[in-house]
Order: sequence, then C-alpha cells, then structure tokens
Amino acid sequence: MTATKMKIKKGDSVVVLTGKDKGKKGEVLKAIPEKSRVIVQGVNVVKKHQKPTQFAAGGIVEKELSIHVSNVAVADPKEGKPTRVGYTTLKSGKKVRVARRSGETIE
Repeated sequence: MTATKMKIKKGDSVVVLTGKDKGKKGEVLKAIPEKSRVIVQGVNVVKKHQKPTQFAAGGIVEKELSIHVSNVAVADPKEGKPTRVGYTTLKSGKKVRVARRSGETIE
C-alpha cells in the first residue's frame, strides 16, 4: 500500500471535524502518512495501564491515539476555523501551502 499525500504536517494547528472530540483544536504531534493518520495533542485521549519498566514507573497513563486525517482540518491562521489546504508558488519560486478560506500562507 502506498502512502497518500497528506496536506497536514507535524506542528500544524488543526480542528477535529467528527467523532467524540468534535470541535477541539490541537497541534499535530506526529503524522503517519503510511496509514493516513495523525496524532493530535489533547484529542482521542485514552487511559493505558502500563507495567513498570527499567526506565519508567508503572501505573495508569493518559496518551493520545491516532485519528484519521479525513477527520481533521487545518485551522485557518486568520480566523481559527477549519479550512482546506491549497498550494501556490511565490515569486521567489518557493511552493507554499495556503488556506483556502482566507488565502493566508500556512507555516
């Protein structure tokens, strides 16, 4: 299975569109293009019972699980609302991502 092109990258600010965390905003901690999934800070949090190891203490830890990339959208840098992502080329020749809602570039 080939990895699909994802327009969402690590460090992006995203809004959850569907599911139990609908409406929540967070930063992408990790992008997994092979599975078309992303891990978003504070979204899809579960409690995991962890055995003690040589390096870490055991107990119940909270961690974020991945969420499918179709269920999140990049937050518009201007308004913070969900937006689609497009691409454009600057005069310098650099290709950048732009928010379709406002036309702002996404860093």
